[in-house]
Amino acid sequence: MAQRKGCLIGCGIALVLGIGLLVALFFGAAKVLDIADKTLLDPKVYEAVKVGDPESEVRGKLPSGDTFVKDALKEGGPAEPAGSVCAWYLSAADGRTEDVLRLCFKDGKLAEKAQYRME
Repeated sequence: MAQRKGCLIGCGIALVLGIGLLVALFFGAAKVLDIADKTLLDPKVYEAVKVGDPESEVRGKLPSGDTFVKDALKEGGPAEPAGSVCAWYLSAADGRTEDVLRLCFKDGKLAEKAQYRME
């Protein structure tokens, strides 16, 4: 009887841990998809916007880019233009995500576009 009770307790603990792991995996996958949704930019959109375009028009075509990976994307890129505000994205081309697309805005317009490979 004691062995059976111990087995039930052990199985119960294993079941709770297994469910916890599945929940954690689900939320982790959801977070990864959320980050991808906010940081992946279609290269066609990048190519379509031109220096001098109004900032509001350009930003309307962009994902939010507001994730913790933004700081990592800044590394290895060219210096930001003085007085500008930049946004960094990963290229969504061909499933590759090592290409960074940077758009910098100044005085209400797109001031600079830069594309570089993440180190």
